[in-house]
Amino acid sequence: MYKMLCAGKKSYFAAVVCIMTVTLMLVVSYLRLQRLSHQPKVIQESRRCRGKIALSTITALEGNKTFIISPYFDDRENKITRLIGIVHHKDVKQLFCWFCCQANGKIYVSKAEIDVHSDRFGFPYGAADIICLEPENCDPTHVSIHQSPYGNIDQLPRFEIKNRRPETFSVDFTVCISAMFGNYNNVLQFVQSMEMYKILGVQKVVIYKNNCSHLMEKVLKFYIEEGTVEVIPWPIDSHLRVSSKWRFMEDGTHIGYYGQITALNDCIYRNMERTKFVVLNDADEIILPLKHPDWKTMMNSLQEQNPGTSVFLFENHIFPETVFSPMFNISSWNTVPGVNILQHVYREPDRKHVINPRKMIVDPRKVIQTSVHSVLRAYGKSVNVPMEVALIYHCRKALQGNLPRESLIRDTTLWRYNSSLIMNVNKVLSQTMLQTQN
Repeated sequence: MYKMLCAGKKSYFAAVVCIMTVTLMLVVSYLRLQRLSHQPKVIQESRRCRGKIALSTITALEGNKTFIISPYFDDRENKITRLIGIVHHKDVKQLFCWFCCQANGKIYVSKAEIDVHSDRFGFPYGAADIICLEPENCDPTHVSIHQSPYGNIDQLPRFEIKNRRPETFSVDFTVCISAMFGNYNNVLQFVQSMEMYKILGVQKVVIYKNNCSHLMEKVLKFYIEEGTVEVIPWPIDSHLRVSSKWRFMEDGTHIGYYGQITALNDCIYRNMERTKFVVLNDADEIILPLKHPDWKTMMNSLQEQNPGTSVFLFENHIFPETVFSPMFNISSWNTVPGVNILQHVYREPDRKHVINPRKMIVDPRKVIQTSVHSVLRAYGKSVNVPMEVALIYHCRKALQGNLPRESLIRDTTLWRYNSSLIMNVNKVLSQTMLQTQN
């Protein structure tokens, strides 16, 4: 083939052009074959879709190297089912989606593209998108996953494909918190954060819960009944050896920080059709606007100033929980376990040669993959929001613990909200029977 294309061409330039042409033809042919190999194929005809519907948040497939969280319909580029999952980055090489079409009783098998997220931080298991083309003349409601294109669909768990029907946005802001673990008992700070979120304009908080204390369960029950909180069970330690650190430490663990990145990605897709913005931060973090009274006015302004932007990143600042202000020492809160954020208004200064991490407010319909401090893939731009517009108030143990108080920066931005915050927190503590009377 090369001789035919390059016959009579003796110049160096012509030879290079010929080689590039042949290479391009081979690449195009390869991509066409790859595309064809991923096209859904009919393998069986059935009167009904079989298989037990998966009800757990995390479902282990046969062999325990692949874990499925949930599939989502995604037609932003092609008509695909995108399954959020966790896989072993080396051992899982081939998966197939089995679609059962109720309309014509046919079972289609589609070879999956397995896209392990780049932010794996050395752990053997990582968040993954398992992507399958859907059959053209079918809108499947469920999908099964198998290591082979052959077998018995009756034996495979079936997963409901979410986001199949477009919805109108029911809320403006949804906060995603992942993951609650370690018998979490920072009750007072959690309630304060929740009430601050609501003051700032949040209508929904989604929490991926591994475990927490009995008192925390009471608080979650209150917020669930109120309609603010949705709890997603997150029993990841039933399937994998988890680390409470974000980087692999050669300690035999399988995945970092209780599978936080997988939960964040699932939360974005879970809320893609029902919220205008998704906020990705932890329960001890609050994005505090400095120029605006709430998030809605802040985001309207930021979008107007940054057209085409889908990811807004806010800088994290540490307010050490060991440095107190005497203000707002509310005696009825002293019996509630946890930190009183109103007493912590001294923040650490920036460190030389250290970039402060960021958390995000994103348009979920524009995000493809996210990590913790940035998105990995998205439609549209990412913008760093200036500190004079907003910062993340992060009350936790100090990172610069040796600094004297004089070296810290007094920042009372949080006190702007103290009246509403105190009243709302008192109401929650009273209704959950956690507050003692003055």
